[in-house]
Formats: sequence, structure tokens, C-alpha cells
Amino acid sequence: MRGDTLLVFARAPRLGTLKRRLARGIGAMATLRFYRGQLAALLGAVARDRRWTTQIVVTPDRARARWPRRVPVRPQGQGDLGQRMARAMAPHRRVVLVGSDIPGIRAADIAAAFRALGRVQAVFGPAVDGGYWLVGMGPRRPQGPFARVRWSTRHALADTLANFAGRPVALLRPLRDVDTAKDLIALRMRAA
Repeated sequence: MRGDTLLVFARAPRLGTLKRRLARGIGAMATLRFYRGQLAALLGAVARDRRWTTQIVVTPDRARARWPRRVPVRPQGQGDLGQRMARAMAPHRRVVLVGSDIPGIRAADIAAAFRALGRVQAVFGPAVDGGYWLVGMGPRRPQGPFARVRWSTRHALADTLANFAGRPVALLRPLRDVDTAKDLIALRMRAA
């Protein structure tokens, strides 16, 4: 449905400001190249799909960067990750949000998330590390869907699911996000 919205949460691709744990393992320049390549691959896979509208939601708010031309860019605003996600998702009736550091996201994953929202109130794409690479919500949402979530821990998905207790949710296939050099090595070994 054209009224569906996909939000890509991204950090402006600037040397020395990205993925600090990854940069400790592979260096700042290699991290910048990885991030730019990953963001371009993600947008190439999902942004042109006519089944939804795609927006990049960026931090820092006034970051200047070269973004794909036909993808609207808007700021994330202030607050912790949950506050920024909730604010970005709030104006949309059916919305899916993905991070920009998860290789392997396909248009089919986004389509599956929107299909799931036809029968459940929320959908999650679990990450191997206990977080999630996708969250989608329909119009019936709990107040504070991201309250009390321990971000960047193995508890992030479980904490978020607790906020949806008693509501129907769906889970998509698990994917690995890339936070460290170890994650990148595992990803490359799996691809080979």
C-alpha cells in the first residue's frame, strides 16, 4: 500500500563519527567505507520500491551529506534511541523502521513486515545479538513502545516485546548487524 512508510535510521557518513566499536577493530577509514557501502546497498534494495515511501531519518540533525536524490531526509531530533524512534514513527499509520548497519535487508523483508502488520500490531526483525534490525507498527500502538529498553544490549528485543505484552506481534528472520570487527568477519565468512 502506498500509504506505508519505511524509515531508514542513519548517521551522517563522516569520518571518525561512525560505529566506534567497529572502527576500533578496522580503523575509521575502513568503517566509513563499510558504512557508505552498506547504506547505499540498503537504499538501492528498498528505496525505489513503489509499495511504500522511503525516508532517511538522520543524526546529527543538521548533518550535511550526499544522500540519494529522491529519498527525503529528515532529522531524528533529541533523546535516546527509543525516543527518537517513537517520534519518527508517530505520524505514520503503518510504518517500518530499519537501521542502516544490517547487511542483507531486502525489499522482500520490508514487504513481509507490512504484510504482517495486516494481522498483528507490531513486527520485529530479531538481530543475532539480542536486539532487532526492524520494527514495524500499525495504528494501534502501546503508549511508550520503547520505554525501559536497555539499548545496545542482548536485552533490547526482550525489553521492547515486554512493552507489547498482550498484543499480537510477529517476528521476521534473524539477521546480524555489524557493530564490531568480529561481526564483520562473521558476516564475510558466512558470505564466502
